[in-house]
Amino acid sequence: MTRTLFRLFLQGVRDFSLNPLAQLFAFSAVTLVVFLSGLFLLVLVTLNHQLGTHQGETAFQVYWKQGAAQKEIEEQWSNFRNMPGFSQVKTYTPDQAFAELGKRLDRERGDLSAFPLVAAQKPLPATALIYFEPPDKDEQRWLVETELFFSELPGVERVIATPLRGELGQAWRKASHYIMWPSVGLLGLVLALVVGNTIRLALVARAHEVEILQMVGAYNWYIRFPLVVGGVLQGLAGSLLALAFLGFLHSQVKDALNFPPLLLEIQFLPLLYCFGLVIIPMLVGGLASYLAVKA
Repeated sequence: MTRTLFRLFLQGVRDFSLNPLAQLFAFSAVTLVVFLSGLFLLVLVTLNHQLGTHQGETAFQVYWKQGAAQKEIEEQWSNFRNMPGFSQVKTYTPDQAFAELGKRLDRERGDLSAFPLVAAQKPLPATALIYFEPPDKDEQRWLVETELFFSELPGVERVIATPLRGELGQAWRKASHYIMWPSVGLLGLVLALVVGNTIRLALVARAHEVEILQMVGAYNWYIRFPLVVGGVLQGLAGSLLALAFLGFLHSQVKDALNFPPLLLEIQFLPLLYCFGLVIIPMLVGGLASYLAVKA
């Protein structure tokens, strides 16, 4: 029995070479629907992370004067961590800020070699992006006092605050319970229906083969097993390729909106969501292949 099942499993793998055009269309459709589902989840996860957690904070972007003593600036950076409500800080020395500018302006080279005049001057100052969790009471007063504190630090030239984040984050936290999980559930249902229907349509090309096996007295499990294996592998391959495309896309755009006043860092999908995008097509592909054979 074990040998028979193993042989049927190998037959299910070899069946990928049968009807290659139908298999290619089914594979492409599965990959596309999983990719689009992942893209939609990427937007939801980013909004939930940035507005639900990150966007509940207030950010101050502090610029120091050119030529300010770097050692003194770094001492100020270390003292930020002791301030009430401090969350996190991102700091850039003039060289680091200049290198970051080169990456944004010239993505091919990753530097400013194409702009020799700018490269020679290195005009960017030391910069810090400091996140705080504002107090619940008298937030406006706290905002003014904190901005004044940063502006009076030795060597500081300019301070930019983003106070609108708190209101936006609060509004999202109230609405996220009615948006996030219902959207994920509906997306899972749509994903299952589309993948299942696609794989069942791909098996129409093999209907005559199934009828012949039934006519010669083959058991239903004997007919179904290779088809189920093929459906599971079809879902697995399509979902893994879609996740690979999604990972590549994320690597290219993750910092596209990470600039003031947006400061949105696009998040990749959590492991649980990636697992769901793989398991759902596999299970639905196997079930659709099983149901494609009439008892």
